[in-house]
Amino acid sequence: MSLQADELRDLQVLCRQYLQLVDANSLKWPESTLLKKPDVQEWLFEHMFDQDSIQYLPPARYQARVLKNLTSRIEAAIEDPEEDEISDNLMSTMSLLLSSNLPSEAASAQAKSYVTYDFGHERTVTLLESRSIISSSGTTGLRTWEAALHLGAYLATDAGSQWVRGKKILELGAGTGLLSILCAKHVDASKATITDGDEGVVDSIKTNVFLNGLDTAADTESIVLRWGRSCALRDSLFYEEGQQNQNDVDVVLGADVTYDKTVIPALVATLADLLQRQPSLNILIAATIRNEETFEAFSVVCRRNGLGHEEVQFAPPLAERQTGPFYATTTPIRIVKVSKVGDCDPFSLS
Repeated sequence: MSLQADELRDLQVLCRQYLQLVDANSLKWPESTLLKKPDVQEWLFEHMFDQDSIQYLPPARYQARVLKNLTSRIEAAIEDPEEDEISDNLMSTMSLLLSSNLPSEAASAQAKSYVTYDFGHERTVTLLESRSIISSSGTTGLRTWEAALHLGAYLATDAGSQWVRGKKILELGAGTGLLSILCAKHVDASKATITDGDEGVVDSIKTNVFLNGLDTAADTESIVLRWGRSCALRDSLFYEEGQQNQNDVDVVLGADVTYDKTVIPALVATLADLLQRQPSLNILIAATIRNEETFEAFSVVCRRNGLGHEEVQFAPPLAERQTGPFYATTTPIRIVKVSKVGDCDPFSLS
């Protein structure tokens, strides 16, 4: 297939959005004159709808919605039906989808779906997650939130990868486990300990670890960890006293863990406890600032525990310029490094 660089880029962005289950009404469509080309249609089929080529397809209802939009755009661009037509593969897929017993919108909202996040340079993470804000089990930990995508996008950059390359990471309130999986799979973290306070969420993380081929790796584990100064930190995270500063944690990550004022004291107590055990720890927390008062409460509790935080400079790309991962930027997202008051940073926060 002979395509200009910008044409291929537009097709790849559409494909990445589709596999991330971006709202079908918000997809960035290439020009219809490009979509009607036979070789382009075959490329779209192979990369978006072919069940023999794509291991983890989006849910059928979403596929049908996107494919219907695609065929409508192709039809609108066809001027001579004898010269141009919609590919048989796309039409056959549409027929199969429409003739299947598609679940209702309500059922689809609660069902888990495969979602693939692309961090550039063929670095993808596929997760099985809930697309509803709160799942039927009452937890918000079964889907990936904007702060995790923002922190992941940062860690995938040359500057951000410095924090985790060759390091042992501990993720708090991991939810889907995106950050740890990204670091272990693509950013060369030497070990990832993925934790959440909900046992059901941790079970889901184990599934996501498997989906990304990390289940047989001894350097990736998922455990239940509930926050608090007396939280049951596993002995394996830190060696016994007297073993000359050996530890199994170099970096602590957390995303969207400050949204609830009621859990902030336990979270900060855990951070303080971790720093007490291992003063050289680097702690990165990403937060979507939905409520300034809530984040200020985090700052206040940090100060009470002898901790401070400095902002890591990484501006989220505007939505229209994103090429993956895709996330809303209308609400501010901050990344901060938490440390004991007075401690110096090992390198520039950028």
